[in-house]
Amino acid sequence: MADRDAILEYAAELLDLGAFDDYGPMGMQVAGAREVRKVAAGVSASLELFERAAAAEAQLLVVHHGLFWNNDSRVVDERMRRRLEALFAADLTLAAYHLALDAHPEVGNNALLARALGIDVDATFAGIGVGGRLREPCPAGGLASRARDVLARDPLVFAHGPARIERVAVVTGGGGKYLVDAAREGYDAFVTGEPEEPSLHTAKELGLHFLAAGHYATERLGVQALTRHVAERFGLEWEFIEIPNPV
Repeated sequence: MADRDAILEYAAELLDLGAFDDYGPMGMQVAGAREVRKVAAGVSASLELFERAAAAEAQLLVVHHGLFWNNDSRVVDERMRRRLEALFAADLTLAAYHLALDAHPEVGNNALLARALGIDVDATFAGIGVGGRLREPCPAGGLASRARDVLARDPLVFAHGPARIERVAVVTGGGGKYLVDAAREGYDAFVTGEPEEPSLHTAKELGLHFLAAGHYATERLGVQALTRHVAERFGLEWEFIEIPNPV
């Protein structure tokens, strides 16, 4: 058993939350039990996730995409009320870590995905992403195959770059807007979660491979790594709750 606030303080220091100007609160978003025996993890806040975390008898739920965003309405409508009621009924603390989790060099989404794809990271990219060289250069089909093996889904591929991919930039989630930056910085391929409508023609005109492997799929790694790390640090049980999302 561990103190909730000690866990949250440790996570805040580990992720250096103060270094990121995020567009939603990072750290605790809803207060629950002070004593934690089990930590659950999920990618995105939802009623289903809250109910399943409660059924798993967790006292702390860690997510990447939290419940509150700066541009959202401040009205607690029926949907938000049901979500909050589920948390309150289970005495479940909700903690969210967004950009800081994307950017972390050890437990972050981008670093973890890059390593899983065989990229030796040697630079930051777009503030929260990473870039580097493939340990084993390959064609676009080879990189797509690696992404499929790691993420268990077929990526959307616009193969308009060089025959041999050596340098790759990665920004998980909704990083499609960074495609031009990847070309400008000399990368052969750019891996992200979601494309933007202009991505096809931008990749073609700039001579770059573009792979979009899913917002949800590319951001499963970090929240699991963070939760595992915290649970091991405090001697707690933990569980990842999978709620597949094709987006």
